[in-house]
Amino acid sequence: MNRDMDVLVVIQCAADKDENAGHFMSDDGRKILFVAHPCRAPASASIVCRRPDDLEPSGRSYRDALIAYNREHRKENPFGLLPALDLYQDKEKAYGGLADKFGRERVFILSAGWGLIDADFLTPKYDITFSKRARRKDAYKRRLQRDLGYRDCRMIPEETSSHVVFLGSKDYIPLFCETTVGIARRTVFYKADTSPDAPGCTLRHYQTSRRTNWHYECAKKLISGALCL
Repeated sequence: MNRDMDVLVVIQCAADKDENAGHFMSDDGRKILFVAHPCRAPASASIVCRRPDDLEPSGRSYRDALIAYNREHRKENPFGLLPALDLYQDKEKAYGGLADKFGRERVFILSAGWGLIDADFLTPKYDITFSKRARRKDAYKRRLQRDLGYRDCRMIPEETSSHVVFLGSKDYIPLFCETTVGIARRTVFYKADTSPDAPGCTLRHYQTSRRTNWHYECAKKLISGALCL
């Protein structure tokens, strides 16, 4: 097997979404925007905020509804949801570049809203982040590590023999570890001066002067072959 093909790459989600990203819709015709703390979100006449694991009027969670949507409505896609890999504005060509290098089926997104999802998982518009850089007025977007009630997706089978590599900030490492627990080979790239807590993972220190979104630079070096696994 080609060495590249024995790797599964997990990259952190991004804040900026495609302007054409679709929404789930409420019963009264409003767009649903998934956030971390709906009660803190600005009031809107056209948008209703929900958490991914809040319940629909039917009693099913929105997460379960999304999984069912991917299973039953992928072809017609009535809400116009985008595949996870295409949901984010990819100005630095990191997401697309990883797909070209490794294959879309071997690229996964670590989403603060949905968990570990595959590249083609149809995903609605959401605004949830673990980043501590979120401004005070955007506190409704920030998911805290202690927040309960998230049944995060785990779309890489525990029994995989592939080498699973994570590219993302330290704020996302706990979710990566949780959603890949039991996988034998895992590598976490990190930028911080001190090693993160990532039990069972091999740690690789990535040195760069870039302060924000350094994992895009890391991804591009992985794509070009300048960074070896």
